[in-house]
Amino acid sequence: MSSTAFSTAIAQARDLLRWRSPLRTELWAARLTAGLEPDEVEPFLRRLVEDGSTEARLTLAALSAVNASAEVNPPTGEDAGLSAGEGEGQAPREGTGPTVGEGAGGDAGPTAGEGGGPAMGGGADGGVFARAATGVMETLPGWVRRMGRVTCDGAWYGKADRFGEQTLAALSFRYENGKEPHLLVVAIDQVSGGLAVDAVVEEVKFLDDLDLRAEEPGVVAGRVLDAFELGDRIMGALVAETLPAVRPIALSRAHAVPDLVRPAPDDTVSRFQELPELPGAQEAFEKLAEFVGDRPLWWSPARVTQFLTSWLPREAILSEAGIAAMPEVVRAWSRFAGGHAEVLSRVEADAPRLPALMADDSLAGLGKRIAQAQRDR
Repeated sequence: MSSTAFSTAIAQARDLLRWRSPLRTELWAARLTAGLEPDEVEPFLRRLVEDGSTEARLTLAALSAVNASAEVNPPTGEDAGLSAGEGEGQAPREGTGPTVGEGAGGDAGPTAGEGGGPAMGGGADGGVFARAATGVMETLPGWVRRMGRVTCDGAWYGKADRFGEQTLAALSFRYENGKEPHLLVVAIDQVSGGLAVDAVVEEVKFLDDLDLRAEEPGVVAGRVLDAFELGDRIMGALVAETLPAVRPIALSRAHAVPDLVRPAPDDTVSRFQELPELPGAQEAFEKLAEFVGDRPLWWSPARVTQFLTSWLPREAILSEAGIAAMPEVVRAWSRFAGGHAEVLSRVEADAPRLPALMADDSLAGLGKRIAQAQRDR
């Protein structure tokens, strides 16, 4: 980090000391974290330690607070001296979901920026920041110690767009003194497998513009952590350009929720109670549930086509009753998933082809062929 950038950070910390806002300071530290390149983390922290000013100590404390939830690796080399005292196949999109800042009614996808990036700038672990901030909290005003010490007041989850190609996970928090309530909202892309693609921290009233369902905080926080973890495993994932600057505080907040559920389940399939009373309907629904997997809120015209004309002929072994019941089962699921005219129209267009496609052995995948051969022995 250049001398100019360091001076700017110190000047901003001076302003934050006047604001006395834990939330504003944590958001600033998250942005600062995102701006650190791999080779800048240690020199920047070392310079803060050497500077020793109140502003430098606030910066160390804030960086430690927002990065505390990251996995800590044992320090090696110079790191040890940094303390201050010392899916299945994807169907093509038919319209992208909103970035989280646009609310559930938007129609623009995330800005293309490659990769969610590491939890800390430059890939440093949380221990680097914690060691650099050792002992500084006691030297700073009392409000600084509230950073990261939050209580989760509620959680919500649901579709971000018409067809659930993105979902939104929302968690509300307040500091231990009850002040600065705020809402974390993370957009999770279903088409790409369930990875986090955008996030914002907003006022709690932001929730009023979202059509989300209340859920258990530990489950929603688990989904947030699962989504970020998946993004870490995917090279070149397309995410919003704004995500890295929110990511540290998003992870910090999710880890602050008690009774985390990992991996976090989705109960959408178990809430479906509209199965038609037809022979083979249960068999058909079991295949539908297998197809939607852990992304059941994503149900678009393209996904209908993928299921009826590609996945079933390639993967599924069904009885004649199951094949006959499938169109009605898919209609019932589509109504449960929102009853959108575009989806229902696609069911009507694709369902009549199903018997012929299921009878075409040339469409069967290797797994299905092996299973059929074993069954016919």
